[in-house]
Amino acid sequence: MANETVHSPEELDPEIAEFYRRTMRKLEQGGVPFLVGGAYAFARYTGIVRHTKDFDLFLHARDFDRALETLAAAGYQVERNFPHWLGKAYQGDAFVDLIFSSGNGLAEVDDLWFEHSVEEVVLGVPARLCPAEEIIWSKAFIMERERFDGADVAHLLHSRAEDLDWDRLLERFGSNWRVLFTHLILFGYIYPAEAHRLPARVMDKLIDRLRDETRGGADDADRLCRGPILSRSQYLKDLERWGYRDARLVPEGNMTADEIELWTEAARQEGLV
Repeated sequence: MANETVHSPEELDPEIAEFYRRTMRKLEQGGVPFLVGGAYAFARYTGIVRHTKDFDLFLHARDFDRALETLAAAGYQVERNFPHWLGKAYQGDAFVDLIFSSGNGLAEVDDLWFEHSVEEVVLGVPARLCPAEEIIWSKAFIMERERFDGADVAHLLHSRAEDLDWDRLLERFGSNWRVLFTHLILFGYIYPAEAHRLPARVMDKLIDRLRDETRGGADDADRLCRGPILSRSQYLKDLERWGYRDARLVPEGNMTADEIELWTEAARQEGLV
């Protein structure tokens, strides 16, 4: 298990680092629980330090509005960029992401994120980090043309395989177990000498599920496409021309039609569609 302290403030612009510290302190003073994710949590679990322009704070959905209000009262400019999962808080060019779910609506921040969080010191401020299991859960679905987080998942598995709560991880993926299974298969391909570190009981359970599902056949009338869960831009043809249903949409998923359209339009604006 990698357990390096993930401060590295000397690698950041001092003003940006102070902005991050001030943001954490303002939220703490406002009684808003938060977890640090992104590069800081990734470094804590893997020892791989990356310096990005992003500072990701994860919140429970019930605390999202209060977080924006707290930071707005402190002089920040705040935005509800995507009401189903993300907002931002700015001061000048510096910003933080305030995250309470994932772009596909699946990885909602709930009490378990906080119950299993890890104590750390981030930029000199005592804080708690997102659990490794929930980071794997949220990253495993990111398979965009312009971004694929499979390497991050592989590195987390490489660093934490023996320490993960595999039962909780299986429960997190639920009916989306094939996505987890895919990453576990790739892990054995990427690190053939490390494949044995994945619990045999987990692999056996997923292999049995695959065998049972394959033997059971498919319901041809249920034209469901889960592709948009993995990429908001690369499966639009399947929905618009081929007549598949979008698995992100309630009741299969957690998103409304308006939320999906807003998320898709942002991809268009970014030139991804």
